[in-house]
Amino acid sequence: MSLDRRLPMLGTLPFDAPDDRPREECGVFAVSGTDSAARLTFLGLYALQHRGQESAGIVSMDRELGAQSHKGMGLVSEVFDEEVISRLTGDTALGHVRYSTAGPSALRNAQPVLVNYRHGDLALAHNGNLTNACELREELSAQGAIFQTDSDTEVVIHLIARSRDENEIDRVMGALRSITGAFSLVLEAGDTLYAARDSRGFRPLVLGRRGDAAVVSSETCALDIIGADFVRDIEPGEVLKIRHGVVEAVGRLEPATPAPCMFELVYFSRPDSTVWGLSVDAARREFGRQLAREHPVDGDCVFSVPDSSNSAALGYAEESGIPLELALIRNHYVGRTFIHPTQAGRDFKVRVKYNPVAEVIAGKRLIVVDDSLVRGTTSRGLVRMLRDTGAREIHFRVASPPIRFPCYYGVDMPTREELIGATHSIDEIREHLGVDSIGYLSLEGMAGAVEDSGPFCDACWTGSYQAPLVDLELGHEPASFSY
Repeated sequence: MSLDRRLPMLGTLPFDAPDDRPREECGVFAVSGTDSAARLTFLGLYALQHRGQESAGIVSMDRELGAQSHKGMGLVSEVFDEEVISRLTGDTALGHVRYSTAGPSALRNAQPVLVNYRHGDLALAHNGNLTNACELREELSAQGAIFQTDSDTEVVIHLIARSRDENEIDRVMGALRSITGAFSLVLEAGDTLYAARDSRGFRPLVLGRRGDAAVVSSETCALDIIGADFVRDIEPGEVLKIRHGVVEAVGRLEPATPAPCMFELVYFSRPDSTVWGLSVDAARREFGRQLAREHPVDGDCVFSVPDSSNSAALGYAEESGIPLELALIRNHYVGRTFIHPTQAGRDFKVRVKYNPVAEVIAGKRLIVVDDSLVRGTTSRGLVRMLRDTGAREIHFRVASPPIRFPCYYGVDMPTREELIGATHSIDEIREHLGVDSIGYLSLEGMAGAVEDSGPFCDACWTGSYQAPLVDLELGHEPASFSY
């Protein structure tokens, strides 16, 4: 499905547009079968913090006390302390870290969503974006449902709660079969966990084991932090039931051609994770190698825009034989929000986040490797900073193709008129950034680097949307309920 006809193209970009990086909405983590469930979930969320820095939450289930919940705005370390964790008792817990896309950043939208309905406590943590959430929300509201959040996740809760099926599995399966789009989710119904991925498997979700306990996580790196073993990916369309650490497959959603998100490999997932059966680090290195084959250039050094581009830069340096240098130092203590004093100028964000190593840069022909280019605002400021530091030449290399379409499957991607790859030619992008040359990895080169594990969703590059965009076709904007 291509929506090119719906997405206007503009010729210019405001320089003071938002930060250049796309953002993942969230990460989920759950444990069943140990009295340390909440503590392990807390640690798992630490490892998934890159997937969401706006809010964090944990719901534990105690057989005697019922659901215990704690949520807050901010990082995991800011939301939880020892006193809070000690109150989250029970042998089952699920947690969530969140970054909001559209809509307000507010505690009411923090997950997991927890309700108590006629069958008991029900909690849900979700990664992805439902493309028929607006349609379902209107239908449910017309039937008397009262929504407490702006999140598409709450739609699933209402579908389960309003189901007339007496069997719990039937209620869960009925809700999952009603939704479209991207979802990797974990649900707590009493002391039973359910884990599910949509039929195309857009977003990752893995199963692990730590002794008698079963673990579900968005990425394998979170298994490592608690000493859990990776068992396998939860398959697209698969629904698992987990109780007291015992895992049981209970259903399948309607089959579809798998379309895992290629952007997980390009940017989102941590390099120490295994996603879609691939080492993220190895995939990014191969992207960099292929980029060097497609766009060679004479230079004195190669360096990355840290940190997500590090592996691609390594691959480019290995293939080209040009030395890899540490030319940019990233400040890891910059929050997502900080004061932008007008007197600091419009490059202030870049200078707070990155500092150049003058001895590496001055007088050199630089090959700068980045994983992606979205709006181009951060990159333009970065190039200006490198020029000011004395760079002789700047050759920009991007380890993915030009992003030309927004994502409706769980990535905070701007509208098409804000995407520099959609509104500018390659030569115009080179001029806009102020670089001597620019080269993007081709779509064929990117796909070929990981072809044994495909096919993948490439909608943000091609406009070929794999799952129906129901709300968009009805005149809604799907991202308006994207959390």
